[in-house]
Amino acid sequence: MNTTTFIRDGFGTSRGVVLNLLNDLRDHPLVTVSGDGGNHALWILGHLVYIESFVVNTVILGHESGPHDSWRDRFGTGSRPVADAGVYPSFDSLLETWDEVRAFTLATLDRFCDDDLDKPAPGCPEEHKAWFGTIGKAFGSQIMHPMMHYGQLADIRRSLGRDVLMV
Repeated sequence: MNTTTFIRDGFGTSRGVVLNLLNDLRDHPLVTVSGDGGNHALWILGHLVYIESFVVNTVILGHESGPHDSWRDRFGTGSRPVADAGVYPSFDSLLETWDEVRAFTLATLDRFCDDDLDKPAPGCPEEHKAWFGTIGKAFGSQIMHPMMHYGQLADIRRSLGRDVLMV
C-alpha cells in the first residue's frame, strides 16, 4: 500500500465512525457536552467541514482564500458554539457540504504522489509547522481531526442516556 492510499483509507475510516455518532445525534444537534461551554454536534460538524476546507484550500494548495472562509467566525478555531440553530446551516446541509468538501479533498490528494507528501505545504503558517508543515502532515491532520472530536460526540450521546455505539 502506498501512502496516498493509506491517507485515503484513513479519511474513510475516521469520517465513517464520526458520521455514525453524528447521525445518531440528528434529533439533538444542539445538546452540549456539559451544561456550560461544551461543543454541540451541529458546531462539531460545521467545524470539521470548515477546517478540512481551510486545510486543503489554504494550507495544501496555498490559496489566499477558500470557498468556506465566511464560516470562520462560526466554525473556526476559537469560535464558540451557541444554542441557536438559526445561526447555523441545517444539519443536512452541513452533511451535504462535507460530502462536497471531502470529494474535493480526495481529488486534491489524487494530484499528489507519495514523493510530494514530504514537500512543504505552501500555505502553512510558521506556528503550525508541526501539524501542517508538509503536504503529507496537512492531509494526515484531516484523518486525525474528526477523531479528536469523536470523544465529544460520544459524551453528548451518553449525556442523552444512549448506550455505547460500537462502530
